[in-house]
Amino acid sequence: MARYHKLSIFLTLPLLLSTGTFFAQALQHKKPSTGINLSLWNNISTQHCDSISQTCLNIGIFSRLNELNGLGINIIGSAVEKNTNGIQIAGISNMSGGALKGLQIAGITNICGNNLIGASVSGLIGIANGKMQGISVSGLGNIYGHSKGIILGGLLNFGARQASGMHFAGIGNIVGENFTGLSSSGMLSVTGKDMKGMQVSGLANITGEDMIGVQIAGIGNATGGTLKGVQLGIANMAVRAKGIQIGLFNYYKESMNGMQLGLVNANPHTRVQLMLFGGNATKANVGVRFKNELFYTILGGGSHYLNFSDKFSAAAFYRAGLELPLYKSLFISGDLGYQHIETFKNKNNGIPARLYSLQTRVNLEYRFNNKLGLFISGGYGGSRPYNHNYTYDKGIIIESGIILF
Repeated sequence: MARYHKLSIFLTLPLLLSTGTFFAQALQHKKPSTGINLSLWNNISTQHCDSISQTCLNIGIFSRLNELNGLGINIIGSAVEKNTNGIQIAGISNMSGGALKGLQIAGITNICGNNLIGASVSGLIGIANGKMQGISVSGLGNIYGHSKGIILGGLLNFGARQASGMHFAGIGNIVGENFTGLSSSGMLSVTGKDMKGMQVSGLANITGEDMIGVQIAGIGNATGGTLKGVQLGIANMAVRAKGIQIGLFNYYKESMNGMQLGLVNANPHTRVQLMLFGGNATKANVGVRFKNELFYTILGGGSHYLNFSDKFSAAAFYRAGLELPLYKSLFISGDLGYQHIETFKNKNNGIPARLYSLQTRVNLEYRFNNKLGLFISGGYGGSRPYNHNYTYDKGIIIESGIILF
């Protein structure tokens, strides 16, 4: 019996020792290793990158870390597999696989796999896959999911989802969903859904749905839903307008309480009419009248500003005015006009090559039906050369013609 007892102890002892070693190792690995990482390249460092290691100070050429809670400085780059709480500085690239709370500075690119709270400064591209709260500055562009803060991109800023704050870009700002704040760019500003705030761009502003605020563009503004605010540009368009459109061409599709100030104003109440008339100012004229309930504008052109005995001359004109009913089918209106005049070959006879004319008219119009009317106009105008301070011609204007449609 003693012999068998000694044998069992001999066989069991290695098992107990190995089990104790296993639990000891397990207990050891449960405790995270926190310390300093001096790295030459990837895993060639003073701290092993395992699943629980944490680094408070990292200095190297290129480092791969599990988690950074402190400062990391690398000549080439740094890749943190989990979260970063602190500062990452690299000559080329920084990457944080999880969230980042702190500061990233890189010569080329910063990448955050989850939320970024703090600041990201990169020479070319800044990327935050989750929410970006803070400041992101990049030489070329910034790409993010959600954002709340200040974003500056040398060329382009792109957000897949909602954003708020202030966005500045050399070419364009694009937000896939709603945006609240200021979006300013050199060329284009696009909001996929609702916009609340201000869009300012060199060429165009586009809001996919409702716009509450101000759109200012060098060329055009477009709102796919309801405009509640101001559009200022050469061309302004909205589905519904409950605000002010100021530009050369203003248009909204559905009736709302909107005001339009421009050369051409079009809305569901606008009637587009053809005008054919003659007179003593420009002898034969064709115009298009954009007539709303009270106000109207006219664009057109005519030939022979000079006499028929002279060589060919022509003019283009714009007029804006107000019309009121006088009696049944009789209407009275008054307008102010600007006329640009080209004398062509008449300049060889001592006549100025180009003139401009300011004019005023009072008009009486009789409508037989909705598609035909007659009118007669009386007014006064004077023309002057663009580059000389004297009056070339002035006098009374008499015109008459028909209105179609």
